[in-house]
Amino acid sequence: MRRQLLALGGAGLLLSVSIIATQAQQLAAPTTPPDPTPFAAQGTPTFVSTKDIFEFKALPEYHEPDWVTKQFVATGKLPPVKDRLPKEPMVYKTANMADGIGAYGDVMRHVIGGRPEGWNYTAGQSQGWGGIDIGLSECLTRTGPLFEIKADELEPLPNLAKSWDWSADGHQLTMHHIEGAKWSDGVAFNADDVMFYWDDNINDPNVKPLNSKGADSFGVGTTLKKINDYTVQWTFKEAFPKQYLYTMAYGGFCPGPSHLLKPQHPKYSKNTYDQYKNAFPPDFLNIPVMGAWVPVEYRSDDIIVMRRNPYYWKVDEKGNQLPYLNELEYKLSTWADRDVQAVAGTGDFSNLEQAESYVEALKHSADPAAPARLAFGARTIGYALLPNLSGNGWGEPDARGKAVRELNRNLDFRKALTYAIDRQHLGDSLVKGPFTAIYPGGLYAGTAYYDKASTVFYPYSLDSAKAELKKVGLVDTDGDGIVNFPKDTPGVGGQNVEITMLDNADYQTDKSLGEGVIAAMQAIGLRVIPNTVSGIKMTAAQDSGKWDWQILRQQSEVISVVQNTSSLAPVGPQTSWQHRAGTDKTVDLLPFEKQMVDVVNKFIASQDPAERVDLMKQWQKINTENVNNIGLTQYPGALIVNKRFANIPAGAPVFMFNWAEDNIIRERVFVPQDKQSKFELHPGTLPGAPGKGNGPISD
Repeated sequence: MRRQLLALGGAGLLLSVSIIATQAQQLAAPTTPPDPTPFAAQGTPTFVSTKDIFEFKALPEYHEPDWVTKQFVATGKLPPVKDRLPKEPMVYKTANMADGIGAYGDVMRHVIGGRPEGWNYTAGQSQGWGGIDIGLSECLTRTGPLFEIKADELEPLPNLAKSWDWSADGHQLTMHHIEGAKWSDGVAFNADDVMFYWDDNINDPNVKPLNSKGADSFGVGTTLKKINDYTVQWTFKEAFPKQYLYTMAYGGFCPGPSHLLKPQHPKYSKNTYDQYKNAFPPDFLNIPVMGAWVPVEYRSDDIIVMRRNPYYWKVDEKGNQLPYLNELEYKLSTWADRDVQAVAGTGDFSNLEQAESYVEALKHSADPAAPARLAFGARTIGYALLPNLSGNGWGEPDARGKAVRELNRNLDFRKALTYAIDRQHLGDSLVKGPFTAIYPGGLYAGTAYYDKASTVFYPYSLDSAKAELKKVGLVDTDGDGIVNFPKDTPGVGGQNVEITMLDNADYQTDKSLGEGVIAAMQAIGLRVIPNTVSGIKMTAAQDSGKWDWQILRQQSEVISVVQNTSSLAPVGPQTSWQHRAGTDKTVDLLPFEKQMVDVVNKFIASQDPAERVDLMKQWQKINTENVNNIGLTQYPGALIVNKRFANIPAGAPVFMFNWAEDNIIRERVFVPQDKQSKFELHPGTLPGAPGKGNGPISD
């Protein structure tokens, strides 16, 4: 009898092993992602060289709008235009303009969902987004128009820095700035503005310029010194780190007017850092800028009006001082309203980024009488779920937060998360049709460095997700449908696993994806609690580290790779979106993160195109295999442009190296005389003295 029981027990054991083996065989194995559905509506740019777009040179004569000459130069309120321009202005070439030399006049009306905090971009204030900061600020280099540069010549465009030279050993970069350019109040721009931005803002730990990730984003140990009024010299530890030329573009190195900002800085005054940051609120008008337009009117929760900069330092080949457009208007509404008004013709320009709006927008634009046209670009809009990987105190988490961080740092847990997401369903829930594509994480399909064979994709499988959770001891011990922390977890043993997720309140797409993630995680027993904040507060929330997960619209580093490359890994204490230095000032890297850091540093230092391609294949494999960022979906964006505007380049993307407002080179955009509107709110006016309200410069 005993032998019979043993035999039956053995058979039962063999049967249970067989069942487990069958279940294991049913679990989804990692694979490569499916190819995106073809999308034929994408526009195609004409690829050119940098020298085909512009050059710096003196012209025999210069011109400006007649009303400026009559009202301001002839009356002695302004110097002649030739005296307001640099020694050698930037000259845009006619052949690269889609519609040629433009006409002066008219306005471009924008609608935005952001609200300006103030004009101190240098100290971290948001101007409300939607292209306002791009119209105000100029940076050392420029990247927006790079979408049309030939691949073998791809490098950031000169801008405030008109040229640069590398030392023989590649460790020093001497940068020559445009000579004789002036801020919009007529004060000279020079190296003092550059050094103030570097010394007293980027390198001051109490100041965080908007969009900047600090000095480490220019390389650890990098220094900058002034040579003369128009020359500075960078010194890098790496040889020929041309990568940092991209960091010197929008968001990375856009100097502010030191003659106005410096007296407010705590180093040179009795102000606190908060007082410095907030010294120039939205109603402080006519802030000196190097951009093409200056804010002259602000009405809270209503509108911002910007007028042409009379000292702008760019011209066309006939010597016409730019911009062609006299005015930019920004109605303060919602991001969804931006699309609606652009389609209806009550707004003039929008980046159509909310996939839920695509079908309706296409229907409207198909009508020949529609005021606006749609121009789709590549699938360079995408979202990912980022787990907070810092285990050493970034954000000062409580016991629950620490326990979640430890889960985030566990590969099996991250696999559970990625297996749990049905990306095809998630994309279809946003918009039906050939728009969305499965995004496994890492680099976007269709971009220059993407390699499908190096991309590890964990397909949707709830069984696999639940199996991965069990590996880390997460089971539902109390039967309420939510898995519990293991009993030996400090401070939260036996409690339900609850996770906070940061997402953006301003965009319906973000909220829709957040809801999809919450539902997906509920299906495997994880309770996700959304922390939905507005866009202006989003950056502060991200930087605080007080989150477990965040839904992030992936940035330029996964599109172009060559821009913001340091964000691809925690190469410095502040460079990563999801892993920064904690209370001990160090970054406690996981083994795979150390590998990514090594690859990214090698990529930055390499000058060999083939080696760089191979390095990005390595990065893609490490990133996706280890589920560093959990891809959700990717899709194309479209420009909605009122048909009266000319000089809009073909194939301009909503976002690639920069946002569309920069990609289209707005200072060259114009409205033909026979199509000009009567929409200007402040015709015949120019920016006044800093701090004063709108009105003539004589105010």
